[in-house]
Amino acid sequence: MTRLRTLPLTAALTAALLVVASPAPAPAAPPAPVRAVDGGPAVTGFALGGASDRLVAREAHALTTLTVAGVNITADGRGVVRPDAGTRRLAGTARREGLRSELLVSNYSNRLGDFDARAASRLLGSRANIERVARRLTALVAAQGWGGVNVDLELVHRKRAAGLVRLVQRLQALMPAERTVSVDVSASTSLAAYRAHGYRMADLGRAADVVVLMTYDFHGPAWSGPGPVGPLRWQRKAARTAMRAVPAARLDLGVAGYGYTWPRRGTGRTVSVAGARRLVRKDGARAVWHPRSGEWSARLSSGTVLWWSDARSWRLRARLADDLGVHGLALWRLGSADPLP
Repeated sequence: MTRLRTLPLTAALTAALLVVASPAPAPAAPPAPVRAVDGGPAVTGFALGGASDRLVAREAHALTTLTVAGVNITADGRGVVRPDAGTRRLAGTARREGLRSELLVSNYSNRLGDFDARAASRLLGSRANIERVARRLTALVAAQGWGGVNVDLELVHRKRAAGLVRLVQRLQALMPAERTVSVDVSASTSLAAYRAHGYRMADLGRAADVVVLMTYDFHGPAWSGPGPVGPLRWQRKAARTAMRAVPAARLDLGVAGYGYTWPRRGTGRTVSVAGARRLVRKDGARAVWHPRSGEWSARLSSGTVLWWSDARSWRLRARLADDLGVHGLALWRLGSADPLP
């Protein structure tokens, strides 16, 4: 349920062999995940490759890691597109601000306007392709000074689950221990559902430094009627389910920093938090806070319904992360969300 979440990526991101049922033996356990200096939950901020240095500087006080969405796998699954100058610059920006940095690799396709399931399958279904992509990413990270890699492959077929684990394992094996590997996982409320979506949670939890649980896009205009983007009860259940397979110390709780519109006709769109407020203010509508879901909604005079997650929503997710005892929080995304406290 993360498909419209990445529509803004279009501005920044430009039949395969089966993997054997059992992945290769896992390498030695990755190092303990980084936590905030004060011992509290770590905070990752996702940013697009074109994000400004000023935006990163504004949010740096609240962040542990800057993860930049800036490189895609190729349609044939054999390689990755070189990051553009704006993406490469942000590795240095993170260093200057005292942050760890990760380069996000995705199977998002500008041509499709969505994640490319075939590209992911071509990559994850071939050991040779996995090796090529892992080595290419390792080289990019070393050459450009990134602190690690974030793997954001979505619409993964369950038959390619072993390939996803192997990709994370190869990245860990090829990079020095001080560089991190995280993997993004679409949230579900049963381990069977995680498996159905291509995620071997226990294996990923052993292979990755951090598993980022994308606890957003529960509702969205392309797949559901109006409703909260990431309701609190669902987030808690999804996280507790994931914790049955992944240690809490290696799990991040994803937080939405955006909203959606549901017009009477046509398909809705993603809106920033500030954009949602502007729409409501311009229309003279009334925003309503929903304490059970921890989000805002409004109905415009045109009949369009909005839901969004803002700074107040963030504070409740921070409390939830603390209650769960997870590694940290991961915000999608800087520039769309309210400024971090």
